[in-house]
Amino acid sequence: MSPKPLPPNPLPAQIPRDRLAFDIDGVVADIMTTFLALARERYNQGHHLRYEHITTFYLEDCLDLPPWIIAELIRELIDRPHELPVEPFPHAVPVLTRLARETPLLFVTARDRRRPIERWLHRHLAPVPPAAIRVLATGDPDTKIHYLKDHGIQYFVEDRLETCLQLADHGITPILFAQPWNRQPHPFLEVQDWPDLAGLIFEE
Repeated sequence: MSPKPLPPNPLPAQIPRDRLAFDIDGVVADIMTTFLALARERYNQGHHLRYEHITTFYLEDCLDLPPWIIAELIRELIDRPHELPVEPFPHAVPVLTRLARETPLLFVTARDRRRPIERWLHRHLAPVPPAAIRVLATGDPDTKIHYLKDHGIQYFVEDRLETCLQLADHGITPILFAQPWNRQPHPFLEVQDWPDLAGLIFEE
């Protein structure tokens, strides 16, 4: 028998917009669609694979692709996202642009390099002044908590369930961005897409 899902946390009365931050991959940047497309186009691999087949962060465990191809593509997506056809998730740009009119945007990523994904954000968030976009690259998802605390963040939009558990243990409220790889039972606030998230942020 599968475990019974836990009830979600109640919605906050209001999310302080200057105390909100975002992960990037799997929340703003749709890198997995690009990953699968590159596997098909470059290596003639994975033609049968679909987005919903990515059920864990450990891609070798859920995708029958050679490990060396997975490693090469992930490295390239880390090093060159601004040069690849990586798109934002639908409606992410208008929601973030609207939020940036009220407060600078803070993105905290487990990537080990800041500049490439920062360039990607500047290109796709062209209406937002570059000075209003801050990117912190931690190099490790388990260290995000320290950066968030240092910046006074109370709410964080994240797609990795393990990170959500860690944040909650340290007093930061995670907002889980639903993805095929985080479909385990959990007690957190959850949004299905950016319009859903906008309703939460702007109380609409």
